[in-house]
Amino acid sequence: MKIHRYDGKKKILIFSGAGISAESGIKTFRDSNGLWENHKIEDICTQSSWKKNFEQVHKFYNARRTQLLSVEPNEAHKAVARIKEKYGDSCYVVTQNVDDMFERAGCKDVIHVHGEITKMECTACGNVWDIGYKAFDISLDKCPKCGSLKGVKPFIVFFGGQAPRYIDMYRAFEVCKNKDSIVVIVGTMGNVVPVESLLENTPCKKILNNLELSPYINENHFDEIHYERATRTMVKIEQNISF
Repeated sequence: MKIHRYDGKKKILIFSGAGISAESGIKTFRDSNGLWENHKIEDICTQSSWKKNFEQVHKFYNARRTQLLSVEPNEAHKAVARIKEKYGDSCYVVTQNVDDMFERAGCKDVIHVHGEITKMECTACGNVWDIGYKAFDISLDKCPKCGSLKGVKPFIVFFGGQAPRYIDMYRAFEVCKNKDSIVVIVGTMGNVVPVESLLENTPCKKILNNLELSPYINENHFDEIHYERATRTMVKIEQNISF
């Protein structure tokens, strides 16, 4: 989705984190003890070490990918999809999530800033392809374009790696920094993507939806706050948005 400069029209930006998918049964990777599903982050999600831990990395993401078969989009995903369908190019849906819940709810042109778990990429030739919910078999599978094995990784932004879609995210925030636009922040602590600084001193209407207060987000900067499940709030926001 190409994001243009602000054209004087009202815009909607919905920015989401893991909280919006939690009610579908998708656990956040990071546990309270700092581990990702009992794995150290540096072992399975770091650009500098993933090849060294090649088998472990693919085993971890295979499990995350196949888990998607057992879950469904929830009412929050569906509400966002309906908003996007109604307002089209005037609505930007940006997510930190790597799952495909928005797409399965019917949402189009979702900007995944941290990658997509249903895709693979080849670092040897740059090829990106859909794998769906299948496990990547390191004894049989290779890049379908160049035949590389060791260059293949999940299409996920690893720590220390490049995140090219951040440019699109920054542009989306920029075109919504006017008094007529609405920015909805849902299901994120704000510690990975600094939504607090991205919205600082902007006149748009700002709505926050989390389960609880985050130390990384100043609630005083928001016009409307909902500390409750996203499935309840996003339906209410859908009903109240009117351009």
